[in-house]
Amino acid sequence: MQKKFVPVMITPFNLKARIDLDMVEHLIDFYLEAGVKGFFANCLSSEMYSISEDERLELTRHVVNYVNGRVPVVATGSFGLTIPDKAQFIRNIHATGVDAVIMITGHFANVDEPDSVLIDRFHQMFDLTGDIPLGLYECPAPYKRVLPADVLKTLLASNRLIYHKDTSCEVESVREKLSVIDVPKFEFYDAHTPNAVESLRMGAAGMSSISGNFYPEILVWLCNNANDPSKADDVAWIQEELRRVDPLIHIAYPMSAKYFLQLRGIPVRTISRAHVLELTPQQKETLQGIHRDFKGWCQRLGIREAATSHAF
Repeated sequence: MQKKFVPVMITPFNLKARIDLDMVEHLIDFYLEAGVKGFFANCLSSEMYSISEDERLELTRHVVNYVNGRVPVVATGSFGLTIPDKAQFIRNIHATGVDAVIMITGHFANVDEPDSVLIDRFHQMFDLTGDIPLGLYECPAPYKRVLPADVLKTLLASNRLIYHKDTSCEVESVREKLSVIDVPKFEFYDAHTPNAVESLRMGAAGMSSISGNFYPEILVWLCNNANDPSKADDVAWIQEELRRVDPLIHIAYPMSAKYFLQLRGIPVRTISRAHVLELTPQQKETLQGIHRDFKGWCQRLGIREAATSHAF
């Protein structure tokens, strides 16, 4: 089975801090040229907690329309105070044309509530959303609710889930969850770049990490080659490189990604609603160093950098 890289999309803003839909299209073209096999819109990287309900719908609809069926698109939809509220927003997001609506695990139980409460509320949601294809997302906000393998297995029995974005960051947790997946159309994506090779080799459908907002070509190459014995040395080398820089790109994210894309020639503005502070000179210098590293990675692996020009 071909492994897929699915970026968690950043949201570009204009000088008035409104969503820059022209730049959204530019980024989609860039991601597609890099070889991505899907998009996760309206996620934490998209600053979904810092945009309005109408903006979430507008952004998702625009992504779906511009992608126009070239690859699948999923988007978060579990917003609202009550389960019926969340169900309504799931229906609204689904109406934009996404292939699946993703539910944040931390939206269905408080941090001190047991998994039995979580499971019960998910089943309430299943009952309220007809046959809409759904997925799970262990989003770090409002808090990270990592699902144990037995809970995932229980939820899979509903036959309503086709997608999971894992943020456990633990190889053993990923292994346990992959071992209970027996739904043919269900796809498991790891968000933790340092574990990419192990997850891909254990059976994950692909990766969906923030590093794809810096150098998607590298993640696409890794997904394509992680299981190729003839590329084992290069795979091990690039995994170590990605592991080395991963903590650095998380600092001041998503502003760090927007600055890095500028270094790559993409005129996305370093404007964020989620990160209000400017990057420090030291942070910029660190990202400049990683950008130089990226060019070296491409050279060693024979990767052509995705074009960054765009006609407005």
